[in-house]
Amino acid sequence: MFIYNLDMPTIKEISGPYRFFFYSFDCNEQMHVHVQKENMLCKFWLNPVALTKNKGFAPKELNTIREKIINNRDKIMEAWHEHCGETARSKN
Repeated sequence: MFIYNLDMPTIKEISGPYRFFFYSFDCNEQMHVHVQKENMLCKFWLNPVALTKNKGFAPKELNTIREKIINNRDKIMEAWHEHCGETARSKN
């Protein structure tokens, strides 16, 4: 479901210009995903889906990213559990 790259597992099954990934040290936080495009980066909580950090994305693009996360939430959560384990902080 995802590939490892410098301790940043990337979810490959989501099409588009964005890279969806986790940092390996993220498992102690609430379930979330990082999204990157070029030099822009944001972070969304997954339960519920909500923006928590943004560096460079315009509001319209954040809405697009949010929709992609909602539409692929099961894949992202599955990748989280695959990487962090079922008992990682999946709920908060």
